[in-house]
Amino acid sequence: MDRLHHIAFQVTDISQALSWYQDNLDVDVAYADDSWALLTFENVQMALVLPGQHPPHIAVERADAENYGPLTKHRDGTASTYTEDPFGNAVEIMQSDRPV
Repeated sequence: MDRLHHIAFQVTDISQALSWYQDNLDVDVAYADDSWALLTFENVQMALVLPGQHPPHIAVERADAENYGPLTKHRDGTASTYTEDPFGNAVEIMQSDRPV
């Protein structure tokens, strides 16, 4: 079974969005800068991303992520590629060491 790594919401202001989620929900901040943030809930993570940098999406970990397209290395050490489901929803496939 695949593992959902995170969901990503587009926001126009990372700092303002981060403040809202911290003020209204019980979350931890795993990472934050001016261009994106990663929040940790008990059961999943949520990325806050800027329009034009990443689409709103779900991210799934797979050991065979390269089968979905060329992987891009990210500044946090992860690697992934994007694909779409048949309805146009973005799905990020992240490289994982877990067996397929």
